[in-house]
Amino acid sequence: MARHLITSALPYINGIKHLGNLVGSQLPADLYARYLRARGHEVMFICATDEHGTPAELAAAKTGEPVAEYCARMHGEQAELARGFGLSFDHYGRSSSPRNHVLTQHLAGKLAENGFIREVSEKQVYSNADGRFLPDRYIEGTCPNCGYDKARGDQCENCTKQLDPTDLIDPRSAISGSTDLEVRETKHLYLRQSALKGEIAAWIDSKTDWPILTTSIAKKWLNDGDGLQDRGITRDLSWGVPVKRGTEDWPGMEGKVFYVWFDAPIEYIAATAEWADANGRGEADWRSWWRTDEGADDVTYTQFMGKDNVPFHTLSFPATMIGSGEPWKMVDYIKSFNYLTYDGGQFSTSQGRGVFMDHALEILPADYWRWWLLSHAPESGDSEFTWENFQQSVNKDLADVLGNFVSRITKFCRSKFGEVIPEGGEWGEVEQQLIADLNTRIAAYDAAMARTDVRKSAHELRAIWVLGNEYLQAAAPWSTFKTDPEKAAMQVRLGLNLIRMYAVLSQPFIPFAADSMLSAMQTDLRDWPQDAGAALTALPAGHAFTVPEVLFAKISDESREEWAERFKGVRA
Repeated sequence: MARHLITSALPYINGIKHLGNLVGSQLPADLYARYLRARGHEVMFICATDEHGTPAELAAAKTGEPVAEYCARMHGEQAELARGFGLSFDHYGRSSSPRNHVLTQHLAGKLAENGFIREVSEKQVYSNADGRFLPDRYIEGTCPNCGYDKARGDQCENCTKQLDPTDLIDPRSAISGSTDLEVRETKHLYLRQSALKGEIAAWIDSKTDWPILTTSIAKKWLNDGDGLQDRGITRDLSWGVPVKRGTEDWPGMEGKVFYVWFDAPIEYIAATAEWADANGRGEADWRSWWRTDEGADDVTYTQFMGKDNVPFHTLSFPATMIGSGEPWKMVDYIKSFNYLTYDGGQFSTSQGRGVFMDHALEILPADYWRWWLLSHAPESGDSEFTWENFQQSVNKDLADVLGNFVSRITKFCRSKFGEVIPEGGEWGEVEQQLIADLNTRIAAYDAAMARTDVRKSAHELRAIWVLGNEYLQAAAPWSTFKTDPEKAAMQVRLGLNLIRMYAVLSQPFIPFAADSMLSAMQTDLRDWPQDAGAALTALPAGHAFTVPEVLFAKISDESREEWAERFKGVRA
């Protein structure tokens, strides 16, 4: 049994996330965590809401709530939606937690102690209309790189170029919309990433198994232009982690907080400590996941994130960890994803365009969405959600292949043998060939899951379902029963055992349907099939079962059209 630490990028607190956010980090991370647990490994799966910075303040201002109350409410809503989608976090924390405050201040102190923080007097945009300095995300304007007119002061969402607020063309306040801006002098702390470039580059070069998407983004930021730049890690805000040097005040930094991108990744560690606190565990328990001098040397750490998060997780967060001089566990593998687009355009909260997590669960159970999103994960390039493709995938994969198999075999058995697994008959050549084919496919599925090849895993799982349908069609127990009831009994017994095996294999993708299948088979046997032949004898003759409700209902053309109209939003 191995130990696996898994983190998915922290979702911002400012509202309900759309399906693209979900498939870009949390959902594939859950797939991997569920798979590893099913294979008998020890897993620590961590996520949290990212609660500091401009998005939280702006969102709270719109609702009229104090920012702390807004964040507490939205954390509850996001946690509930995560449960609704079956995301199996060991802990879903908050970056505003006391644990993260202490740990962020501790690491900042260590970085300063080691000479990796410098104080910089810089010019920053000040809004006369708002009466305050405007940190990066409070400023909007036109990107000088691609011309996108809604670029933020820290990064352009369109081309992902990292920006400074003063880079923007025609800047305006994101608070008031005022263009009455001026540049004033203020003092901030900078992380000396440039001084750590050699160590970071060597670390990245050592990761020869990373996805091309991850390494290409990391090396582009590391080497393009002037190379790795020092990064400001403080802001003139009131909501956030107060700037301290460990437990001591930091002269000249009064009233400032750490930049959200500095404290947010540290919450991975802090959330693990929160898990220990919540479960009555000691300090040694969480530190064994994160400190290589306290047991984490045997941990494999995997991160999941969208491509826009890659630069901070391959450069800035590693710079913090390396620069601290402490033996923190570094990530072993970063699984990054491209974007999911919506019906020829982008998801848009402001335009009400696309499907968001809350609305998705209102119209269909989570497994419908989980299957489509994972089987169309944007791994090698962007993926597009269309209602036609969604309908086709649900109807053909889930309803016609898996659901139909479960329904046909259970209903036939009930009609001829009752709700009990029948005895009689021995496997023949057809069954032996099925077992051989299953073993081949399960091995391929296992390998794809182990290397986090999400779409390939879905392809192999569907192929495993298809084998059962092909066997059922060829064996035709409804015809065999007329001349050889014992042989038909054997075929049915094998088919019912296939349902249990399908439940175990499918659980990482469709956990709710998997539980329904196991419940119908009246078993909680969840052992991963090392050999299909042995797995198909797990439920013996005489074992009772029930015919389950329809696992997956087909999506009608009328429903598809209704939803397409409902979620089309206002096109720009």
